Amino acid sequence: MSRTRIRSTPVDQACAAAVDLAREAAEGIARPGEVGTHLGFEGEGDRIVTHYFECLDRAYGGWRWAITVTRASRARNVTVSETVLLPGSGALLAPRWVPWNERLRPGDLGVGDLLPAEADDDRLAPGYTATDDEDGDQQMIFEYGLGRARVLSPIGRDLAVRRWHSGESGPHSPIAHAAPAQCSTCGFYWPLAGALRLGFGVCANEYAPDDGKVVAADHGCGAHSEATTVPSMVMDAVPPILDDMGYDDLMESGSVDETESEPLGHS
Repeated sequence: MSRTRIRSTPVDQACAAAVDLAREAAEGIARPGEVGTHLGFEGEGDRIVTHYFECLDRAYGGWRWAITVTRASRARNVTVSETVLLPGSGALLAPRWVPWNERLRPGDLGVGDLLPAEADDDRLAPGYTATDDEDGDQQMIFEYGLGRARVLSPIGRDLAVRRWHSGESGPHSPIAHAAPAQCSTCGFYWPLAGALRLGFGVCANEYAPDDGKVVAADHGCGAHSEATTVPSMVMDAVPPILDDMGYDDLMESGSVDETESEPLGHS
């Protein structure tokens, strides 16, 4: 088996020896006292060498000054080609930049904000079928009277099913565990159309916490249409306690004194 030999470029000695020139260039772009010891050099190509110096700035710990020097063919003078501050192996770096459309979270979209879908979004599929006409016209699929350029793809549908089923409107939420029955048996449950009809619907109970939201068929809450209240225990009234062993003396106003004698008849 034949092997391709890669010729290594020899390091130019004149460029490798230009440490003082590289340090002077680093001090020209750095603040006083920020250029430290020489960390070495690396050959970049024909008559091109990069010298590295320690960066003493406390805000850039682990970084290093990289000064690239070169010289022309058959020339003795070495010149500075590039000066830059590069991170080393232990440098503190900023987090990886994430595109704005990947940083969005549910609820971030406000009034007036626009969230355009990418042309190659896996969640969407073309909403038309190509015809055999020479003009290449595209026959739109009209669903419920609305012609759409793209519709939900199987990937987008599966992602929505997993997200809805594992969320607060799924069967694993605390309110679903405490529900008297599932949403599929509730009169306020409005099933979705299409392939998701058997698994999801919309809650139409204004007193339910999920009113107007998509809920799983095996979700549930206390506002179930067939929920019944637990009858309260009716206790018999306790009869009053009567003391029939004693009595109280009652003096009636205007009564006749027994000591006074009165003749029979009217006075």
